[in-house]
Amino acid sequence: MATNNHNTMRTALITGATRGLGYSLAHGLARRGWNLIIDGRDKTRLRQVRDELAPITHVAAIAGDVTTEEHRRDLAVLARGHAGLDALINNAGALGPSPLPSVLDIDAESLIELLLTNIAAPITLLQTLRYELKPHARIVNVTSDAAVNPYLGWGGYGASKAALEQISAVLAAELATTRPDMRVYWVDPGDMRTDMHQAAYPGEDISDRPLPATRVPAFVRLLEEDLPSGRYEAARLLTSTADEKVLRELVGADVVA
Repeated sequence: MATNNHNTMRTALITGATRGLGYSLAHGLARRGWNLIIDGRDKTRLRQVRDELAPITHVAAIAGDVTTEEHRRDLAVLARGHAGLDALINNAGALGPSPLPSVLDIDAESLIELLLTNIAAPITLLQTLRYELKPHARIVNVTSDAAVNPYLGWGGYGASKAALEQISAVLAAELATTRPDMRVYWVDPGDMRTDMHQAAYPGEDISDRPLPATRVPAFVRLLEEDLPSGRYEAARLLTSTADEKVLRELVGADVVA
């Protein structure tokens, strides 16, 4: 395990860090010297990710579901033990039924689960962690272009992400008066080659989608620079050779090519 004093360095909590974007963010931030708190529902997979990260940085991992109050309290205890959080990345989310149903066919139980996971869980987690957020902390809510575009079959998922975007915008406006040092970002990472995206298109070849690791430099900019609160598209943040340099350092030149 890395020997850095984790009470004096930047600490980020990343939900849903066992696969996809969360996994890539954990590796990317670890290589930039961030201490990490990560979670996921798959205990075995979470343990594997923790073991991968341990030689790079200090990492604390706890398995659980962010929709449960007990797990959110456990995450708050870990954050307190790290002397607070510099960043909260609400990445964990649910797609809903696969194949994606139309609005007229989605059942109430699936819709409620989407709203619970994609909007209620990140906000209640933030509420639980509110006193663990350090000055100048960054709150990052991962959203989707389905929140603003009417893609067929994406009604339930898109509605839950649209709700997340609106509540993020209101939160940003509220914090602008009460905690102007803090930033709130709701970020659309774009299409990616992930298990979730594959589930949205069962049986289709999605190998043309970019790897999640290619989106990491966009999140690095939001966490390490001082951009204003707001909605961002990851692709639009990747505009400079500096971003390409970060990407090469994080994930290797083969991903950039």
